[in-house]
Amino acid sequence: MEGTETGANTYLIRPNYQHKFKAGVAKECIRTVLRDSLINVTYDPEQSPALSKQLADKIKDKLKEVGFERYKLVVQVVLGEQRGEGVKMAARCFWDADTDSYVQDIFMNESLFCVAVAFGSYYY
Repeated sequence: MEGTETGANTYLIRPNYQHKFKAGVAKECIRTVLRDSLINVTYDPEQSPALSKQLADKIKDKLKEVGFERYKLVVQVVLGEQRGEGVKMAARCFWDADTDSYVQDIFMNESLFCVAVAFGSYYY
């Protein structure tokens, strides 16, 4: 049978160790974006929706630069006014504990707080 080639199966069921979602690297990306973007910002309820979307996009772009291949990235950013009150966040996900992970970081200044969470889910 000329012209037919049998190749190796290239379908990856698990990421290589080098391409796994690394929480430490992702946390540093989030910390850098939050610190650089919010260091001198005061809380403004009119600007908060746009600012949180802008931060989420920056974080997602920075995580994509790291090169988590075949990972679906979901970024959630919550901004609030610093008033000495407590805030609780929760999330539920159905995922593969071997390949999927998340990371979160918090930024606070005298005027506002920001909680950013990034979820990395391996795309089979």
